[in-house]
Amino acid sequence: MTPPPPPPPAVAFTVPTVVREFRGLWIATVANIDWPSRSGLPVAQQQTEFSLLLDAAEQAGLNAIVLQVRAAGDALFPSTIEPWSRSLTGTQGVDPGYDPLAYAITQARMRGIEVHAWFNPFRAANLSDTLRLANTHFAVRRPDLARKYCTQLWFDPGEAAVQDQSIAVITDVLRRYDVDAVHLDDYFYPYPDSRCTGLDFPDSATYATYLRNGGSLARADWRRDNVNRFVERLYRESHAVAPKVRVGISPFGIWRPGTPAGIVGLDSYASIYADSRLWLQRGWVDYFAPQLYWSIASTGQSFGSLLSWWGQQNTMRRHLWPGLAAYRVSDGSTSAYVAAEIPAQVQLTRAQNAAAGGSTGSVLYNTTVVLNDRGGLRSLLAGGVFASRALPPATDWLDAVSPPAPTIAVTPLGAVLRVSITPVTSEPLAWYLLRWRTSGTWSQRLQRVAALTADVPAAGTDGVVINAIDKVGNASADVVWRP
Repeated sequence: MTPPPPPPPAVAFTVPTVVREFRGLWIATVANIDWPSRSGLPVAQQQTEFSLLLDAAEQAGLNAIVLQVRAAGDALFPSTIEPWSRSLTGTQGVDPGYDPLAYAITQARMRGIEVHAWFNPFRAANLSDTLRLANTHFAVRRPDLARKYCTQLWFDPGEAAVQDQSIAVITDVLRRYDVDAVHLDDYFYPYPDSRCTGLDFPDSATYATYLRNGGSLARADWRRDNVNRFVERLYRESHAVAPKVRVGISPFGIWRPGTPAGIVGLDSYASIYADSRLWLQRGWVDYFAPQLYWSIASTGQSFGSLLSWWGQQNTMRRHLWPGLAAYRVSDGSTSAYVAAEIPAQVQLTRAQNAAAGGSTGSVLYNTTVVLNDRGGLRSLLAGGVFASRALPPATDWLDAVSPPAPTIAVTPLGAVLRVSITPVTSEPLAWYLLRWRTSGTWSQRLQRVAALTADVPAAGTDGVVINAIDKVGNASADVVWRP
């Protein structure tokens, strides 16, 4: 009788290192750019649309959304400080019948996606909107703080009450919502407008008051100082309220023309009074997402040169996650991107990961391009650079201590293995990272901390690993189950 063949040699069970990369997506609500698709939709349709946006982000392999919750002195959440956004109902100040920010957080958590709340601190309205502003809008309550600039209404950054208002709105959100970060974009003082060539921002009275009170800075330096003080205050007061919530800013991608050599374009330092390099070098951010909305092949605004230069300025080693111009993919213009441009830019950011201060992720603008898979971009990301899932990098300067590991039990239930998780800490956690190996292939997903059971396929699964992930992204030791 022939003896049976020997069993196959055991395959070593090596738990892979957790992959870390930030993969963000801006969701613009102003003027219904991304969501809702138009104002006045029923609540159920708004919620369905938002869920579909999150589904598209998850399918693309993204792990964070940056949701615009204060576009122009309004709110995408119930607030006693500012009126409801017009993008929801069509009329500013009208309750949409639900809490969009709370809904967004709940739905994103179900998909393992972070939520960053995006605020515009100084933009008030378009002048064409002024007759439609709610009575509770800050420009209506305090018209002395609003300034007309070309086609826009702006809150004067030099007014202390304006800065107080923005900080109050942001810290109110931090007290009431479980967001992962607060975020500002590139709007500080308004951009020059070709429709009003040579027009200066009308803050002469504010500047004169500053001089009468003993100020000595030249006007341009004073404007930059107004923004600098706001950025530093935002970082300090946000962390006083929520010590483990990150603060991020996404400035215009060029600090000054000629820096680095060969770069031409808008001088954000002199035109919108944004000394963005200073904020990065002072560590007044936890992450920095310069809008590098140019192609790799561009010469006057070289994506690679700017990315490398920002990494060199990142002396405090904050997260560097450049903004990528997904909106340019197949946009019908003469400067349209092919979809492959975005994965190529992701690869270039990865190539600079090892450099001091180098990038550890990116953010895509905007959501509609990903939702519609324009030019095949979503499919290209999902099947390529973002095919394997990743967690955002840990923000260890806010907290360097890893959480204790949970305990787990695994029970076979037909076609699945039921994983039961028992927390062993009172420390607030963000997620449980669930990984399992099936037929030699590893899979993973993030589990909400409120959900203490999870199912994985039983057939072919020879190991399960759980990690607790805290609010700044630190991972516990691996908890391993083997059959």
